[in-house]
Amino acid sequence: MPTSERTIPLGKIVSTHGLDGWVKLNPYNPESRVFRAPLKIILENDEARVTFDLESSRPHKRQILLKLRGIDTIEEAEKWVGFALAVAEQSLPRLAPGEYFHYQVIGLDVFDIHGQHIGVVARTLATLAGEIYVVSGKSKEHLIPAVREFIDEVDLAAGKIIINPPSGLLDL
Repeated sequence: MPTSERTIPLGKIVSTHGLDGWVKLNPYNPESRVFRAPLKIILENDEARVTFDLESSRPHKRQILLKLRGIDTIEEAEKWVGFALAVAEQSLPRLAPGEYFHYQVIGLDVFDIHGQHIGVVARTLATLAGEIYVVSGKSKEHLIPAVREFIDEVDLAAGKIIINPPSGLLDL
């Protein structure tokens, strides 16, 4: 895989599972449908970047269990605990018109329905209640639930999000 190819981080390996080389992933998006074989998985940290073929996956509570080709024992799996997991952007499934991946909103400008600039999406948070956009404003961070009731429009081409927050949300 060329190093110039854009990769998308999807989670972190947090432990092993069983004796046969399975690893446990804390996904950034527990609802992700990406983890289906065949898929090239990239494990990386500050010192290494290695590509594996995904053999199998299955959900496990709010985590995902992964079996990677060539990792067949618990000892081999332990080496990868703590590594970030990514895939090539082109490996992501095609979305329907109007859909987007949460990573695509990072860096977008956020405006309210009156045109007032609120800030820039710095990151997203996956919570049990749903996704939250962390918006860095001039003087503070705003936590905006990524739900239809608050998000009027996401325009990736224009680089902006229009929100219609309930009264008081931006004051928190």
